[in-house]
Amino acid sequence: MKKVLLFLVTALMTPLWSFAQEAAKTTDDRINEVFQPITDAVSRIIFFTVSIGDFTIPFVLVWLIVGALIFSVYMGFVQFTAFRHAIDVVRGKYDDPNDQGEVSHFQALTAALSGTVGVGNIAGVALAVSIGGAGATFWMIIAGLLGMASKYTEVSLGLMYRNINADGTVSGGPMYYLEKGLKEKGGFWGPVGKVLAVLFAIACIGGSFGGGNMVQINQATNQLITVTGGDASMFSGQGWIFGLVMAVLIGVTIIGGIKSIVKVTDKIVPFMVGIYILGALIVLGAHFTEIPAAFGKIISGAFNADALYGGVVGVLIQGFRRAAFSNEAGVGSASIAHSAAKTDEPISEGVVALLEPFIDTVVICTMTALVIVITNYGGNGAEWAFEGLRSGSEAPIAQIDVTSAAFESVMSWFPVVLSGAVILFALSTMVSWSYYGLKAWTYLFGEGKTNEKIYQIIFCIFVVIGSAISAQAVFDFGDAMIFAMCFPNVFGLYLLMPNVRRAYTDYMARIKSGEIKKVG
Repeated sequence: MKKVLLFLVTALMTPLWSFAQEAAKTTDDRINEVFQPITDAVSRIIFFTVSIGDFTIPFVLVWLIVGALIFSVYMGFVQFTAFRHAIDVVRGKYDDPNDQGEVSHFQALTAALSGTVGVGNIAGVALAVSIGGAGATFWMIIAGLLGMASKYTEVSLGLMYRNINADGTVSGGPMYYLEKGLKEKGGFWGPVGKVLAVLFAIACIGGSFGGGNMVQINQATNQLITVTGGDASMFSGQGWIFGLVMAVLIGVTIIGGIKSIVKVTDKIVPFMVGIYILGALIVLGAHFTEIPAAFGKIISGAFNADALYGGVVGVLIQGFRRAAFSNEAGVGSASIAHSAAKTDEPISEGVVALLEPFIDTVVICTMTALVIVITNYGGNGAEWAFEGLRSGSEAPIAQIDVTSAAFESVMSWFPVVLSGAVILFALSTMVSWSYYGLKAWTYLFGEGKTNEKIYQIIFCIFVVIGSAISAQAVFDFGDAMIFAMCFPNVFGLYLLMPNVRRAYTDYMARIKSGEIKKVG
């Protein structure tokens, strides 16, 4: 009898227990359950690994770095030879108001920079230094310098093959140069180019909703909650309120297209970059006598095994995936913004674009790394984190907190400023990525106000969703989609880079002969 009763109780309690477990699941849990299999499948494709010695490295890293190196050599290290000319162009010394386009060289640069300068410069660097020690900084700089050539190549092509619409607006980017550029080669390259363009556009739309939107607003919301009292904050558990406010601000901004967007980015980006660099200089000034020793750590640590692995993989992969810290050279996103520049000389905008990785990585990220190293908040590399990364597991490093603590050691009030910077950087990143996604959307579904409004409404809805959830699977999926963009893009760059080199030779010859004159 007891056995029968026990059986009946067990039979009744089992579904009730299962129901209770199901009911206890949060919204994030349910979203993760749906997205995790999808994210895992996509990540296995995008981040498949290759073995190099004792390490396994995601192929996307090899794809981007080898591409950057090839473009650097093939273009005659244009990042160095054309650097001074790039400064002149962005200062407006070659501007012609009669040229086609929507925005100035400077505005196009700030719009593209706003999509890359952000949380990654704060958090991604902390992760890289924590994993690889001070030596990671050296490899970060090398990656930035090489990436300048990739950025130059893709942006030049973006201008060469852009569409000038009947209303004067511009549509450009990898979608257009992959389709139109490869079609020029004839034969089977036409269909190949169309397929690559469609794949890029799909990945770009996914990346705009994920890494360019939900990841950004989620990090900004977390920072707002932290600075306003943590669990006691009025936004704790109510992040959607902040998301709704941000969605309205973004909606008002992006509805006017690139001209409206640059009115925000050309003010936010220089202001926030200036504030951040000033803060870094104050910290470095307080430790002035220790600067030589810090550079000594960076140089000496750059070539030991841990620093090499932590620097290259930690910065380029962990930084790419975890905090959008990369300059996105090779991804192709920036060429969408630069394509709107007012110029009839594609190479002039290409040389402007090579300044992006320099500002984003060589300047801002290096400043962050120096602050972390010189205040000893990066340590000599977290051994447990390095081993965890090498074995493929996640390293639980409080990335933004490391950078914040480094600044706070000299300026107790700086974490509040840093939180404000994170929010503004996130805002500018979302605004720029909304434009990238919009152009990919209209490429697939056609130009027109209706299609534009549909995308913009969906984008703003995702802003609210991103602020209210913490579903890691969704964020990882968004990041993976951004990296998916680099495969069709870099492949197309290999095939079309002779066009860029010929155009550069012709352009520089006309600069030297005086055919292209300075206007000031």
